[in-house]
Amino acid sequence: MADLLLGQAYYLRFDPKLFQAQQPYAPLGTLYAASYLRERGHSVVLFDAMLAESVADWGAALERHRPRIAAIYEDSFNYLSKMCLLRMREAALAMIDQAVRAKVPVLISGSDATDHPELYLRRGATAVILGEGELTIADLADRLLVGGPIEDVPGIAYLDDVCAVRRTSARPFIKSLDDLPFPAWDLVDIDRYREIWYGRHGYYSMNIATTRGCPYHCNWCAKPIYGQRYATRSPKAVVEEIAWLKRRFAPDHLWIVDDVFGLKPGWVEEFAALVNERHARVPFRCLMRADQVNAGVARALAGAGCRMLWMGAESGSQKVLDAMEKGLRVEDIRTANRLLKAEGIDVGVFLQFGYPGETWTDIEATLQLAREIEPADIGVSVSYPLPGTQFYERVRQELGVKQNWVDSSDLATMYKATYAPEVYRRVHGLVHHEFRARKSANVLSALVRSPWEMRPAHARRAASWIYNRAALALTRRRLRPQRLEA
Repeated sequence: MADLLLGQAYYLRFDPKLFQAQQPYAPLGTLYAASYLRERGHSVVLFDAMLAESVADWGAALERHRPRIAAIYEDSFNYLSKMCLLRMREAALAMIDQAVRAKVPVLISGSDATDHPELYLRRGATAVILGEGELTIADLADRLLVGGPIEDVPGIAYLDDVCAVRRTSARPFIKSLDDLPFPAWDLVDIDRYREIWYGRHGYYSMNIATTRGCPYHCNWCAKPIYGQRYATRSPKAVVEEIAWLKRRFAPDHLWIVDDVFGLKPGWVEEFAALVNERHARVPFRCLMRADQVNAGVARALAGAGCRMLWMGAESGSQKVLDAMEKGLRVEDIRTANRLLKAEGIDVGVFLQFGYPGETWTDIEATLQLAREIEPADIGVSVSYPLPGTQFYERVRQELGVKQNWVDSSDLATMYKATYAPEVYRRVHGLVHHEFRARKSANVLSALVRSPWEMRPAHARRAASWIYNRAALALTRRRLRPQRLEA
């Protein structure tokens, strides 16, 4: 019997688009909680929803391990968990139901629960952890395992004796991230992750975090866990962890999951020097702001092993970026793209359509920016109002019953945007068809110079190019009457 069964409610199986991509990452935030709980003397087992087939697997884990406490501890480093998807909320509530039936007290931690604690408490949760959770879940475990009261544990919401929601005092953030133990990777089915990655992509990628939070004020970005706080691990601690992962698990690639990587001046340069000094280099991808990238940073990133850098470009219209309070110039995106590519680093961009006030001229500016910078990968979304943001408050009166996406491919606007929802779906398709047609054309042009045995690849790429060109032409025709106002 374990003290705690830790799980999360992001089931890859329940997100069709991401399940098709088959790029699973273990729940890093949950693994941090597990390692901290063990450091505090508690025995922990892991339920990994990323690999699970259904919520029934959680019930089976409860029966198999018979924990004294169950905790649904969402991975706050996973942007999909931060999006508060309805399908995952339904899964979390069903997991609470199973714990209640098993007569196991259940704790909840995550963005959606922080935004809507009453929903989870009235479903049967013993407590909802508000904000950063490692210290709080350990304190709750200390109390619950000896039958003690929890009403004075900082950083929680609970139901009092008359079933009213109560919140305790706020929990201070962890002062030194370097003091946290490494995530509890020994609890993870590494072989299964490796099998999936190699089977689909031919390499194995693991995730690592070097920071927590983001200090910027983009008014559409929800920050229920860390608010405006930004905390950084030291380059030395990060390199020690990478060297440990390399020795223990030999990943071929790392995804650095930070909202903003290497923001502190000089951090990237010191990190690069230590990576090479410790022979800890592993190819990685990360996310940075375009205005962080200068020639020195780009050079250091390349030296440290960065293969791809993602930027939240959002829009090619300065008017839209200013309305978002992004604090970024369109020219910053172009400059960063040029500097990174000069160092051999691929660039990925996130684009966002449908922000209030965006016109067709603004949409065209974003489409043109994507064509100009020719990213190696692209992520396209529509503006998504989440509680706690200025954007949400601005459109709150326009929201109906549906206020969350079902899964990551939903793309419903849910508020009164300039154009009807179908227009944004077609814009989404236009961007992706242009991107895929360009990539297919580039690969095909290289393949025509390849040996005879590569002819099957010629046919596949030619078919992809023909399909995307045809789909592109059709999508453009459908978008011609742009005045499809919502």
